[in-house]
Amino acid sequence: MHHANHFYGHAEVLARWCGRPGPVTIWGYLQHGWNTYDGFAVGHELVPGWPRLVWSPAVARRGWAMGRRDHEVVGAPWAYLLELEGHRDWERAKPERAGTIVYPFHGWEGQRILGDHGAYADDVRRREGDVPLTMCLYWTDYENPDIRKVYEDKGFRVITHGRRGFMHRDGDPDFLDRQLAELRRHARVVSNRMGSALLYGASTGAEIGIYGDPMVLQRDHAVLGGMERQRRLLPELHTDAVPREVARAVARRELGQDHLRPPAQLAALLGWDDEPRPPTAADPLRRPA
Repeated sequence: MHHANHFYGHAEVLARWCGRPGPVTIWGYLQHGWNTYDGFAVGHELVPGWPRLVWSPAVARRGWAMGRRDHEVVGAPWAYLLELEGHRDWERAKPERAGTIVYPFHGWEGQRILGDHGAYADDVRRREGDVPLTMCLYWTDYENPDIRKVYEDKGFRVITHGRRGFMHRDGDPDFLDRQLAELRRHARVVSNRMGSALLYGASTGAEIGIYGDPMVLQRDHAVLGGMERQRRLLPELHTDAVPREVARAVARRELGQDHLRPPAQLAALLGWDDEPRPPTAADPLRRPA
């Protein structure tokens, strides 16, 4: 099935939840990041009849409004990882957290971001003050020495969580594990646009904020509504410092933390309750029996 199911090690996290050894194939389409659309990339051709496995009821409602009736709410892989890693026990230990981790809006292998990284770095330093700053870059930006050097020269610790992978190759299955370890170290998580990382940070109890030049994505899709739609959907998050209880409630809703499926039920939805096989040529839209 679609290679995006394995972005950021998502399929591997769900396999751990279900107690299933890898490698695995999800028989359906798994939402791989927070968005303002139906949970999937604009223009992706998804075969009708296969489940669209989304994080939250809000995403499912948007899909249904577009006439797409195959949406199943299962919760985000990140939410399953928190349960697997005993996040409530970790919080009770009251670990020390310090500094701010920054996730600038990023493109991907097919679309670049246009913006002034130097000006953004200066804005972050001015607003965050004299605290340790970590800049987490998408791997293509991290491997660009010109971009990385901008932040390093301004005193940022510069990291990446790894590669999300492409066409079932070169992905880091422990991507989310690395991200969780970093988020647990930091007191604040900020970005110049709404995205998955902010929800992840809020779900760990970090303070979050959105500010700064939102930058521009080459050939962005107008149907997504850009920054203005993000502000309309989540106005309470677009400020330098969001109250933790507000951010955590939004994260719980958007990550579908109240909609996680028990292992056996999730395995059935993913096509793992028996030996799955692809549809036949005579019946191309049939799910595996």
